[in-house]
This record gives sequence, C-alpha cells and structure tokens, in this order.
Amino acid sequence: MEWFHELLFGSGIGHSILLLAVVIFVGILLGKIKIAGISLGITWILFVGIILSHFNMRMDPEALHFLKEFGLILFVYSVGLQVGPGFFSSFKKGGMTLNMLAVLIVLLGVATTYVIFKITGLPITTMVGILSGAVTNTPGLGAAQQAYYDMTGNEGPEIAMGYAVAYPLGVIGIILAMMLIRYIFRIKLDKENEAVQNQSEEKMEQATHVSLLVKNPALYGKEVAEVVKWIDKKMVISRILHEKEGLEIAYTHTRLQPGDKLFVIAAAHDIDSIVAFIGEKIDMERSEWLHLDANLISRRILITRSEINGKSLGQLHIRGGYGVNVTRVNRAGVDLVASPGLELQIGDRLTVVGADKNVANVEKLLGNSLRRLREPNLVPIFLGIALGILLGSIPIVFPGIPQPVKLGLAGGPLIVAILISRFGPHYKLVTYTTMSANLMLREVGISLFLACVGLDAGAGFVDTVTNGGFAWIGYGFIITFLPLMIVGLLARFVYKLNYFSLMGLLAGSTTDPPALAYSNGVAGNDLPSVSYATVYPLVMFLRVLTAQLLVLMLL
Repeated sequence: MEWFHELLFGSGIGHSILLLAVVIFVGILLGKIKIAGISLGITWILFVGIILSHFNMRMDPEALHFLKEFGLILFVYSVGLQVGPGFFSSFKKGGMTLNMLAVLIVLLGVATTYVIFKITGLPITTMVGILSGAVTNTPGLGAAQQAYYDMTGNEGPEIAMGYAVAYPLGVIGIILAMMLIRYIFRIKLDKENEAVQNQSEEKMEQATHVSLLVKNPALYGKEVAEVVKWIDKKMVISRILHEKEGLEIAYTHTRLQPGDKLFVIAAAHDIDSIVAFIGEKIDMERSEWLHLDANLISRRILITRSEINGKSLGQLHIRGGYGVNVTRVNRAGVDLVASPGLELQIGDRLTVVGADKNVANVEKLLGNSLRRLREPNLVPIFLGIALGILLGSIPIVFPGIPQPVKLGLAGGPLIVAILISRFGPHYKLVTYTTMSANLMLREVGISLFLACVGLDAGAGFVDTVTNGGFAWIGYGFIITFLPLMIVGLLARFVYKLNYFSLMGLLAGSTTDPPALAYSNGVAGNDLPSVSYATVYPLVMFLRVLTAQLLVLMLL
C-alpha cells in the first residue's frame, strides 16, 4: 500500500492532479447544497482544499503557484470576453447612475477596510483578504496575492485565510442588506411591478415593426433612400403594397406613390416620429404581410464567414446587389435595426426578405454554417492572454506610492479581454465564442484557482481562526454590510431606484452570483440581471485595482 500512500501524500504529478480533481469534484458537489435557499456554490472548492491541506495533503509549491495563476487568468479573461461588448454602453444615461452608486460602494468598502486596519493593527495582507472575501470577489484576492508576491517573493497565505473566513458571511450579508432595505421602506413587490415602465430604455432601442399609409404629399414620387435620409432615423422600409402594382420589396430606388402601404422596421422610440412624417398608422398585422408575400420568403441567416466580421451592413450592398431586404439583425438575443452603418459580427443573425433564389445567394455570402461557429476559435483567447500579461506587467508609477503599481495577472487580461471583445471586430479579429465555451473556460479557471488557494492556505488555517480569527468574521461583515446599506438607502431615498434594479446593483457591486440568484427569485423579472450586468464590468476592474493598491500603499 506504499504506492497508495505516495499517491495521497507524495509530491509527484499524479498526486497533484488527483488532489486537484478530488478537491474540485467534492467542492462542486457540496456547492449544490442549499440552506434556506442560499448556497456558497463553487466557493466550496476553497474550503475543501483548506480541509485536505490541513490533513497534510498538499501540492508541490511551484506547480501550485503556476496552476493558481493560470486558473485566475482563464477566469478573468473569459469574464472580460463576456462583459466587454456591453462595457462602454453601460455608462449611458441610466447606467451612469448605477455605475456611480456601485463605485461608491467599492470606495466605502475600501475606506471601511482602512479604518479597521488602523484600529485593529491587523496586517494589511489579512485585511485585503477579508475585504475580498467580504465582497465575494475572487479576482481581487488573486490581484492582492500577485501584488504581494511581486513585492516579497512570498505567497502570503494570510490573504487567502482572510478571504476564506469572511466569504460565507459576506454572501449572507449581501442578502440581509437587500431584505433590510425592503423592510425599512416597506416595499411591496406588486407595487414595484406596477411602477416598472412597460418598456425599458433598452427595449425602446430594439427593433419593432409598424404598418403605415403614405399620406404626406411631399413623399409622392420620392425614392425610398431619399425618404429614409429625410427622416434621419434608424429604420428600414421592408415592403411596399402599391394600390395597383401590388406587393414588392422596398429597394433603394423604389418610388413611393399615393396610397402606398409600408411595412417599416424601426427602433420603438422612433415610431411616433416616423408615423407623423409619412402619414398614419394602419391596422395591418405582420401575418397579413406574410400572407401577401406569395413569392417572397423571410429567413434568418447566421454570419459565420470571418470576412464579414467588422463590415457595416451598407458595405455589403445586400439590397442593391442581391435584391433582398435585411430587416433585422439579432445579436445576443436582441433585435437591432438593420441600418447601413451597423457593424456586423460573427454570430449575428440577419432577417432577410426576398425571392428564394436571392436569399440563397445572400446565405452563401454570409456563411450560415452552425458547424463553423461550433469550432473553437482559440486565436483571440491566447493572443488576448499574451497581450494581457504584457499589459499587466507594465509598472505604473503613482506619486506617494513607493512601489510601481501593476495591473498584474488579473487586471491585465481583464482589460485586454474587454477591449478585444468590444473593438476586435473593427480590426477583423473574430472574437466570437459560444456561451457554453465561455462558461467552460471560466468555470475551469475559477475551479483551479480556488482549489490551489485552499490547498495553499490550509496549513495554518485552523490555528489562525482559533487564535483570534473569529474576529475577522465580524470585520468582514462590517465591510460587507455597511457600504451596501449606506448606498442602498441613498439609491432608494434620493434616486428613487426601483427595488428590483436596486437588488441587482447590490449584487453586482459585490460581483456575487448567489445574491443575483436570490434577487431574480424575488423579482420574477430580468431587472436585477440588467442592473447586475450594467455595473459588473466596472466593479470587477475596481476590485482588482483597489486590492493591489491597498497592498502596495500600506504593506
């Protein structure tokens, strides 16, 4: 049985892989357990690693360090790819208010950590770990450990210990803050639902359709392209029903006639202006247009050819060159108006109307091959990781800070992933990855990272907790609860924020999936998810940056 003992407690490759597999497997199983509807989820991997490490099941330090950092890179890069397309648009209008409130939560958390650090005299490494656990932010933990390692050459296990001690009550504290705000303001969920606008701003930007009757004499005899230019709105005139000639596709040079009926696709908030300019809205359902389309078909075509990536719809000359109309572009489940200036991306679905033969030609142009999308596209992943590590290694000098600040292995890949996913198509770089591929990359990365952190921190964990570590739980709860309550009260009392959006804000400002799951269950709509996604990218970046700054400035 010596071989079995060596496999469990040795230092070989087989031992390391077996240990990681067991930690991750058991941690994921335990993560499925819910108490009062709340689960710690994948964070159980961290605690399983701590337990096994406490009983002398440990990895080779160099292998552990490599796998921990590689897992962190995979995790933050996949997160950046996911949030990148909506990162910059999240600052528009209502999103700006949500982001500023989220920034305030981050800053109050850092300030609270600093005050506790001064009062208690605990090492800043421990306090940064408690901060990361209190706000359930794993990349912040990784960034702090990386900054400490760059300065001292040591792993800093106390950072992970602080994180592990503060994390469980951090999850509970976020949900308690939501419940207390609901109690303070005596919020009734049915009234909140009534207060929600029938159409959100985001939905108003999405494409919708309307049937119109041409009654403006100034438009008689004018070409479709000229009319669209005059109106100056994002719109597509898809089909025209002439009184005498019957139905036809609205080509660029098609001229409007008195009594023409138009089938128009436009952004919802532009419909009233378009109706006022053209004539009047008529009661003609889409099904009636489809019934008239005896010689026309409508088909959704998937963009899978890399040559199309980054080109605008107008550059393809689909209407004039192929004799069809593109009425909608569906991207990530959202219908966009097919305006000429809209830049196309791999994975977009175009709704094309025209004769069967012409639509088939457009299909060849765009690709429409699901098989090509299923093939892994590794170029942007490893190119982005390489660029991210280069960016994260650049020293940035701030006045008053003795050590140059680096974005590190967490911040660098995160920023590059956001930039590549947002601007990559402009430079013909295909950044499309399926949701399942992104989730797999992310889950593998975070599992490796948490397992290694747990195995690294377990040696002195029990002794630390029994010798004063219980107080860390209280410090972590203060860091969690106090900023959320201050900003939550401010958001509700001053900004009159809807409770569902407020829950998403609190969950997003702590980057906490269990809190989001609780919010979605309470709300029964997607408003918490929208708020969460709006603030998540900026908060993630700030959590990574502030964790490093605390270590560099106060160590």
